[in-house]
Amino acid sequence: MSDAAPKHSQAYRIRRFLNWFPMGLMYALMYMGRYNLNVFKKEVGDAFLDKSEFGIIFGVGTVVYAFSFLFNGPLTDRIGGRKGILIGVAGVIVMNLVMGLFMRHALLIDDPSATLPIVPVLSILYAINMYFQSFGAVSIVKVNSSWFHVRERGGFSGIFGTLIASGLFFAYNGSAFVYDLSEGWGPDGGHATWWIFFAPVILLAGMWLVEFFLLKDEPVGAGHENFDTGDASSGDDRANVPTLEIFKNIFTSRVIMTVAAIEFCTGVLRQGVQQWFFLFGGDPKGLNIPEGYFFEEWWGVLLLVSGIVGANAAGWTSDKLFGSRRAPAAGLLYCILALSIVGMFFFLKNPWGIGIMAVIVMTTVTGTHGLLSGTATMDFGGRKGAATAVGLIDGFVYLGTGVQAFSLGYLTEWSWRAWPVFLFPFSILGFVLLLSIWKAVPSGRKKGGH
Repeated sequence: MSDAAPKHSQAYRIRRFLNWFPMGLMYALMYMGRYNLNVFKKEVGDAFLDKSEFGIIFGVGTVVYAFSFLFNGPLTDRIGGRKGILIGVAGVIVMNLVMGLFMRHALLIDDPSATLPIVPVLSILYAINMYFQSFGAVSIVKVNSSWFHVRERGGFSGIFGTLIASGLFFAYNGSAFVYDLSEGWGPDGGHATWWIFFAPVILLAGMWLVEFFLLKDEPVGAGHENFDTGDASSGDDRANVPTLEIFKNIFTSRVIMTVAAIEFCTGVLRQGVQQWFFLFGGDPKGLNIPEGYFFEEWWGVLLLVSGIVGANAAGWTSDKLFGSRRAPAAGLLYCILALSIVGMFFFLKNPWGIGIMAVIVMTTVTGTHGLLSGTATMDFGGRKGAATAVGLIDGFVYLGTGVQAFSLGYLTEWSWRAWPVFLFPFSILGFVLLLSIWKAVPSGRKKGGH
C-alpha cells in the first residue's frame, strides 16, 4: 500500500474537477427525482395521500433500492461507473416522466381516490424509479475510487456529503420552487403539481448529454496516468476481478460488514428526521404551525448548509486528526447525534427547539453517511470492488430507510412523541458498532498475490 498521496499536477487536478463536478451535479439532480415525492405529498395533502399511504409508497421504493445493489453494485464494478450512472439517469428520466403523466391524469379527474389505485400504481412506478436511482452512488464512488488516493478521500467525503446536501436542496427547495412557479398552469388557475416530476426530467436530460462526452472512468481515459490509490486493491493489477471473489472479500470483511450495520442505523436516523420533520410542522398532531414556519419553509436550504458543514468537518477530522481512520470521526458525530435526538423529545412542542435539534441531527448524519458510504467503501472495498462495497452498504442504508418509513408512517399517525423514542436506540447502536472498528485502516494486496 502506498502511504503518501501523490503530488498531482495542476492539469490533473483541473481534469479531476471536470470529471467529478458535473457527475456530482447530475447525482444531486437524481435526488430531485427521488425526494420530489416528499414535496408532492406535502402539496397534495392528506386527502389525496395520507402519511401511512406515503409511508407504504416510500417504503416499497426504498426496499427495492436496497436490494437492487446486490445486482447493480457488481454490474457497475464490471461495466464501470460511467456506463452505470448513464444507465441510472436514463431510467430516472423515464420513470419521473411516467410518474408525472400519471399524477397529472389522477389530479385532473374529479375523484381520483375512487377511480384510480393511486397507492399500488405509484408504489410500482416509484419502486422502478428507485431501482435506477441505485446506480447513482455506486457509480460515483466507483469512478472516484480511481481518481482519489486514500489520503485524499477524507476530502472526497466532504465532496460526497456536499453533493448529497445539494441534492436534498434541489429535492426540497427546488421542487417547492417548481410548485410555486406552476401556479396558473393547473385546473382553474391552480398549481400544476405534476411539474414536480417533470422538472428533474428536463434537468437530468441536459446533464446526461454533457456527461456522455465528458465523464471518464479513470485518469488514463482523460490523458493522465493511473496511480496506486493505496486502498484494499493496492497491488492488484488484474483488469477484472471475478464477481464471486469481490463478494467473498466484502462479505468476509469484518470492517465492511460492521460499516453496513452502522449505515443501517444511519438510514433509519437520516430519513427518520429528513422526511418526517418536513411533515411535522404543519401536521395537526404535530406542531400544527401555519405555512411560513422557518424550519419547514427553508428545510432544503438548511439541509444544504448543514450537510456541507457536517460532511467537510467529518472528512477533515478523519484525514487530519485521525490519520485517515473513518470510525473515530463518525463516532464523534454519532455522540452529538444521540444527544440531539434526546433534545428532540424534550423540545417536541417548541418550534425553535425542535428545529435546531433536527438541523444538528442532519449535520451529523450527513457527515457520517458521506464518510462511511462515500469513503470507507472505497478504502476497504478497493477500487476493484468499490461499487459492490458501496452497493452493499447503501443497501443497508435503505433497508434502514424502509424500516423507518413503514414504522413512522403509522407511529406518527398515533403520536409524534413516538418519533424520537423510535430513533434513539439506533443512535446508540451505531456508536457502539463504531467502537468495534475504531482503529481500522485499509490494507493493500501483496504484489503477485491471488
